[in-house]
Amino acid sequence: MQEAVRKLTYLIFLRAVLVTVLLGSYYLPKIGFSTIAQPVVFSYFVILLYLLTAIYILFLRQIKNISQYIIFAYTQIVIDILAETILLYLTGGLASWFSFLFPVSIISAAIMLNRRACYAAATLSSCMYGLLITLQFAGILPVTTDIVFMEKDYFYNIFSHITIFYLVAFLSGYHSEKLYRTTRSLEEKNTILSDLKVFSRDIIESMTSGVFTTDLNWKIVTFNTSAQKILKCSFDSVEGKDTSEIFPFLGGSKRVSLERIEGTVIVDGRSVPVGMGISALKDSLGKQIGIIGVFQDLTEFKAMEAEVKKKEKWAFIGELSASIAHELRNPLASLKASIDMLREKKVSSEYADHLMQIALSEMDRLNAIITDFLLYAKPQEPNKTSFDLHQYLSDVATLLRSSETGKKNVTISEDIEGQMLITGDPKQLLQVFWNLGINALDAVTDGGNISISTRKTSSTVEILFKDTGTGINQENIDKIFYPFFTTKDNGTGLGLAITQKIVEAHGGRIMVKSKSDGTTFRVMLPANN
Repeated sequence: MQEAVRKLTYLIFLRAVLVTVLLGSYYLPKIGFSTIAQPVVFSYFVILLYLLTAIYILFLRQIKNISQYIIFAYTQIVIDILAETILLYLTGGLASWFSFLFPVSIISAAIMLNRRACYAAATLSSCMYGLLITLQFAGILPVTTDIVFMEKDYFYNIFSHITIFYLVAFLSGYHSEKLYRTTRSLEEKNTILSDLKVFSRDIIESMTSGVFTTDLNWKIVTFNTSAQKILKCSFDSVEGKDTSEIFPFLGGSKRVSLERIEGTVIVDGRSVPVGMGISALKDSLGKQIGIIGVFQDLTEFKAMEAEVKKKEKWAFIGELSASIAHELRNPLASLKASIDMLREKKVSSEYADHLMQIALSEMDRLNAIITDFLLYAKPQEPNKTSFDLHQYLSDVATLLRSSETGKKNVTISEDIEGQMLITGDPKQLLQVFWNLGINALDAVTDGGNISISTRKTSSTVEILFKDTGTGINQENIDKIFYPFFTTKDNGTGLGLAITQKIVEAHGGRIMVKSKSDGTTFRVMLPANN
């Protein structure tokens, strides 16, 4: 509606300008009133046109709906055509050059209304022009010019002007209709775009996560409601600020990362843990125009995580206690039975020696369990020094070859040429390698193969123990690092648990991959820089 009123305003202004310029030109000394039949009437006519302009402006303020607009627009066009007819008569009729104003009204109808209004204006213009010229030809209206026109001049002017009127109506109507359709299409697209913007904004504002966007300089551009609630701030207080001022843990790195970032922010004097993801904000052409960040308050999550860890810890302690009790019960039972029989003195001396040997063996077993458990429960801090990793692995391979396992033709290969220096506790890492080597040796059968190899990257050193044994059952592979878990008849179940502890104490990690045709243990340790 505002656009329609704006068109009417322009038309009224244009009419006033045309009246001033075109009619005012008749008062120039060189022109005078020689072609005006009644100069006084003409002067009153000019005044009337200005009054009509003032009346139009007053009525323009009263337009409230589209129906009033259409009526007002049609009224102006009809009055304009009537005024143009009167002006044509006063300035000479057939000889007047003001006939060009009729096409102006036709074009105005196209701009303000539609194609139908164009043809209506062309029809009215044709009728009024034809009527005026016909009346002059018939002598009913006087011809106010000294120029003598032939009969054919009258009819030719009528025909040519009517043709021009409808041609102008056709062209302006066509372009008006095309412009109307284009405008409607743009309005529909703008409406859809506006709806999408509102929808997107509603989605962002409805998210429980904090969402912010920045420009390419990491200055805050938007900050949704959840972000304001999490940080207890207003948008005005953060708009235009650098992200590092609001999220200090981002520091000066300011880089887009697919990895989740965690840090803390100070809110009302307390530290609030937040987790954040940052990605590039791009336009429809794929060009980066800023940064978008999504973050959450992790306070409740951290509390739940701590509670879960606490419960897991107590559950682990319970399982560990049960495992310890189980591991200790068997040797204690054997030890008690042997001592009871020795105390009764009802056995032969030869059998007594056998019972004593069983008791000593079970005591050694108890001692091994307790020693390994203490090593697991309270491991010593690594006494780190620089040493040749390959030399230690070579020693482990030599010891494995000399082990008495009762297995034949087991091949132990080494791919550890040259020297490789690492920093760590040699004794503890030797225990790691020995445990992995013994496990591999226990897993293979006669004719099996064990390979020990290393490889180095810029940040890690990898030690691999591969065997061609029967592999580890998939249901057990997640349990092999649990304390007291073992599938061996004579194992304590603490070897791999201790191994994992030592590796982690050195800032590394241990991984296992097992299939039916063998198992690979991979130890990853930090490399020397």
